[in-house]
Amino acid sequence: MNIYPADRAILGEQDLYLFNEGNHYRLYEKLGAHTVTREGKTGTQFAVWAPSAESVFVIGDFNGWDKTRHPMQPQGKSGIWLTFIPGVGPGACYKYHIESTVAGYHVDKADPYGYRHEEPPRTGSVVWNIDYEWHDQDWMQIRHKKNSLQAPIAIYEVHAGSWMRMSEEGNRWLTYRELAVKLAEYVRQTGFTHVEFMPLTEHPFYGSWGYQTTGFFAPTSRFGSPQDFMYLIDYLHQRGIGVILDWVPSHFPNDEHGLAYFDGTHLFEHADPRQGFHPDWGSMIFNYGRHEVRAFLLSSAMFWLEKFHIDGLRVDAVASMLYLDYSRKAGEWIPNTHGGNENLEAIGFLRQFNETVYRHYPDVQTYAEESTAWSKVSRPTSVGGLGFGLKWDMGWMHDSLKYMAREPIHRKFHHGELSFRMIYAFSENFVLPLSHDEVVHGKGSILNKMPGDDWQKFANLRLLYGYMYAMPGKKLLFMGAEWGQWQEWKHDSSLHWEQPNHPPHGGMQRWVTDLNNSYRAEPGLHEEDCFPDGFEWIDCHDAGASIFSFLRKSRRGDPILVVCNFTPVVRINYRVGVPHGGYWREMLNSDSDLYWGSGQGNAGGAQAEPVPQHGRPFSLNITIPPLGILYFKG
Repeated sequence: MNIYPADRAILGEQDLYLFNEGNHYRLYEKLGAHTVTREGKTGTQFAVWAPSAESVFVIGDFNGWDKTRHPMQPQGKSGIWLTFIPGVGPGACYKYHIESTVAGYHVDKADPYGYRHEEPPRTGSVVWNIDYEWHDQDWMQIRHKKNSLQAPIAIYEVHAGSWMRMSEEGNRWLTYRELAVKLAEYVRQTGFTHVEFMPLTEHPFYGSWGYQTTGFFAPTSRFGSPQDFMYLIDYLHQRGIGVILDWVPSHFPNDEHGLAYFDGTHLFEHADPRQGFHPDWGSMIFNYGRHEVRAFLLSSAMFWLEKFHIDGLRVDAVASMLYLDYSRKAGEWIPNTHGGNENLEAIGFLRQFNETVYRHYPDVQTYAEESTAWSKVSRPTSVGGLGFGLKWDMGWMHDSLKYMAREPIHRKFHHGELSFRMIYAFSENFVLPLSHDEVVHGKGSILNKMPGDDWQKFANLRLLYGYMYAMPGKKLLFMGAEWGQWQEWKHDSSLHWEQPNHPPHGGMQRWVTDLNNSYRAEPGLHEEDCFPDGFEWIDCHDAGASIFSFLRKSRRGDPILVVCNFTPVVRINYRVGVPHGGYWREMLNSDSDLYWGSGQGNAGGAQAEPVPQHGRPFSLNITIPPLGILYFKG
């Protein structure tokens, strides 16, 4: 058992120095609201950064929201204001009333470092402690193996508010503790290794899916307390499931109670809208060049890793941070000091973020959602990289979905849309994502992107997933995609859990489960995901038949043969070169009756014959199912 010590809320000179220097990464222990004892009296110490304030008061339910009763005192020239109020303890609701040096600006702000906030639409902060007794020691001791680039990482992306709802109770969402039990059981059944939660940091607008964060140190109170969220993570860990959290340092909303215009000045954001305003999301951009802002964000990242045992942080919208002209026309952005469009301050922050995370938590991973050709995103900062552990391969996702949406008769003219990926596949450590972004805003479900009648749609989707799991790279599927949900995802309603009871959906779910289990069990399918030694083309040139064949290999060299047929034509007596003789067992066949396929296949495997093919001394004479994929192990 692991019990965290009480909060250490004494603000010393070293804390102020590191904060103003931008190198303090545990500000959550110093700023915000902390229950402490001073001169024999127990109460709460409040501390907030507001350097342009003329005066700051703590207001709350303990003083009738009186804006004059509890003034705070400035701490030298640090910009931090502090006070201690005896008798105030956990559960008390509060805000900071700030009177700015900017004439006429008075505002009530939530605590940027608050551990808990009121459930939206209320916007107050809540005094809280984050003590918790953990039971995940076994997981924490081995997670370096589970998060390794050589480990199988199959991520199940989840939106907590819509994964499952209680229809018989007014369509309410599950609490963190309810979610723990149901989600852990389901993830174990389907074989995923990790859960990635879309942002659970506190956010005022539910429809933002969490990406408009106001509480960078608080899990949303919609589903329970911070301890309830810890229980969810602890429960998943005890069942061998890693937890990744979406973390959003790229932008924040301009709600009055939040960070925007915090002390009457542009404290957290850039003042110039050409640098401080996102045209896509109508939100504010952090001033990454300001030391205290960097310390704030670094501390947020470290908070989730230290206090909540998070196993990975997925950084949203990295491209929007890297480029000053992101989604801007000429004249709408300001070049950097060299005249370029690179955001040098954001680049410096991302490098500092990754260096700090991996220095203190080398057994976790950071993931970049980065959609451009920026080089070395997942390479160490020592060689000029950004320092992330892995990067989402958005190019693979776009190319694959574009190809799969084509009618099979046309695919032979676009063969390169699939083979192109292997030109750059090992330039980064990639995750292959089929995420929430592909099933919203009128894009339809993944299943509905597939062409043909119902049988062909399901066959195409099984083929896509089989191809995805065979390709080098870690895997990510958004919830509901694992059974081929027909409907586009809606954040305010539950997934359609009745669908897996129907044969085509149930078959899809079994297929994904078997893919996950094979991916985990076979070193050849995961060990060299990020290294070129693990992949070898057999034939990527049979455009006429729309067939690809290749090998995946473990460090020991044990090969797994993969053959994909992207047409609805059964290919009989198709010969594929293999590196050695003997019997090649048919491990997986997407056309099996088990998966609602047509049952075409090779009766469990094929014997390699000494017939040269594709430059190899042996070959298999096989039947390739329509819109099917086969895995053979020699």
